[in-house]
Amino acid sequence: MAKLKITLVRSLIGRPEDQRATVRALGLTRTNSSVVKTDTPQIRGMINKVGHLLKVEEA
Repeated sequence: MAKLKITLVRSLIGRPEDQRATVRALGLTRTNSSVVKTDTPQIRGMINKVGHLLKVEEA
């Protein structure tokens, strides 16, 4: 399966709690932190919800 490198590029300050929880569930803790996740429909849905805060690349 494909892998995605997900990087948090925008701050969570002032964001709604549901967006903060989604970013935490992806495993991102602070600005410019990155994780590598398997490309699944569940991960894609999370990325779509907070996509304006993230940078996503193929890994």
